[in-house]
Amino acid sequence: MKGISDPAGAPARRPRPAAVEVDGLVKAYGRLRAVDGVSFRIEQGETFALLGPNGAGKSSTIEILEGYHDRTAGEVRVLGVDPRRGGRDWRARLGIVLQSSEERALLTVRQILTQFAAFYPRPRPVQEVIELVGLTAKAGARVSRLSGGQRRRVDVALGIIGRPEVLFLDEPTTGFDPEARRTFWEVIRGLKAEGTTILLTTHYLEEAEQLADRAGILSAGRLVASGAVRELGGAEARIPVVRWREHAGGPLREERSTEPGLFVAALVARLGGEPPQLEVVRPSLEDVYLGLIGADGRGRAPQGRQQDDPRQPGEAGDEQKETVA
Repeated sequence: MKGISDPAGAPARRPRPAAVEVDGLVKAYGRLRAVDGVSFRIEQGETFALLGPNGAGKSSTIEILEGYHDRTAGEVRVLGVDPRRGGRDWRARLGIVLQSSEERALLTVRQILTQFAAFYPRPRPVQEVIELVGLTAKAGARVSRLSGGQRRRVDVALGIIGRPEVLFLDEPTTGFDPEARRTFWEVIRGLKAEGTTILLTTHYLEEAEQLADRAGILSAGRLVASGAVRELGGAEARIPVVRWREHAGGPLREERSTEPGLFVAALVARLGGEPPQLEVVRPSLEDVYLGLIGADGRGRAPQGRQQDDPRQPGEAGDEQKETVA
């Protein structure tokens, strides 16, 4: 029997199933809807950041995806399986880093990782994981004697030792210093390069910009925006702002412009020279985020609410501000 073909005669390709599919998810606690009709999908090998203020519904959403809590309504699939029906084989394909965990405090780092590695069919080598999370010098130390940031690294190590196909990272770098956070980013990039699908929640918006292909912003249980990181909020929210002073000590002025280079050139020509404190500020993810959730944190959907488009992954930019003088 011949397969279905396109008009040109080539066999039609079946789309790859998404790693995570969420459709109309609702989680209610009495009258309160902690998650209210949320829909998104995460493609295989993609890093997706779920952002929002405290109480927005992020943890409830993730705990449902992990199979820890049941949903009130909607459809959810992780690796093609409904989490409430997922068995041990399915769970072995997941990696989970919770916001906090209760480690076996009397065990050493190496002992607890060796113990957890035995739960998986093809775990990473324990020493490799210890080196990845930067705990080589603490491998023989009891977990109870580690600092808060070092314990957090143990959490991450436990989440990745089973070579998960989907990795849930819930505030993974809480307690990390800036250097440790950037080292951890390299670990996550390495996991992504191996094909791991990653769902990340974080309050560090720079972290989302650095790591995520796409992001969704939750507020009051609703998804107010979703899409490529560089495209969240739409073109209007991304218009650069030019700031300058006409003369030293003068009031700071600003103008939004879709062509900041031309605007600056015209400004310099008009003033007969470069004005003091001239800069071009390109809105960061933080600026867009704050605009989307609103100052009171209740959230507002922008005009022409963005639809989740998994076919348009974006890459985070490093620089948001261009200082001209």
